[in-house]
Amino acid sequence: MTRFDAADPRERQKLFAEAIAAHRTRASAFLTLEAEHDPDIDGDDSPAPWVQFAESTFNLDVDDDELDRLNEVVDDFPAFRIDQLESPEEAEATNVRITARSDANRLAAFADRVFRDVYGRDDDYRVWVAAV
Repeated sequence: MTRFDAADPRERQKLFAEAIAAHRTRASAFLTLEAEHDPDIDGDDSPAPWVQFAESTFNLDVDDDELDRLNEVVDDFPAFRIDQLESPEEAEATNVRITARSDANRLAAFADRVFRDVYGRDDDYRVWVAAV
């Protein structure tokens, strides 16, 4: 990989697919995608949203409203399924694990939908590949 961020929808899809391919080629422990912090959406003290991918599993944290939206996105990807929800009492979020066995382009499309539809990012949001 030669670039690690993108804001254009087409370039983001390409970035996600390339990062997933690099993750698979390197057999790395995980891949982390992180959206640019937006105080209007995230609040001042909240971290920017992130999505991790490892082998065939997406991992992300969501609040209750985001979980509802995530269920809708997963419904649009029949080969994907939510396998695990963890909500520790002291945490404000639910950790979600989604099994997703598919090609890099379909996985990339899912990740982009998570940032846009679940985390409320605009079409021109910036994202970074934080770890491969």
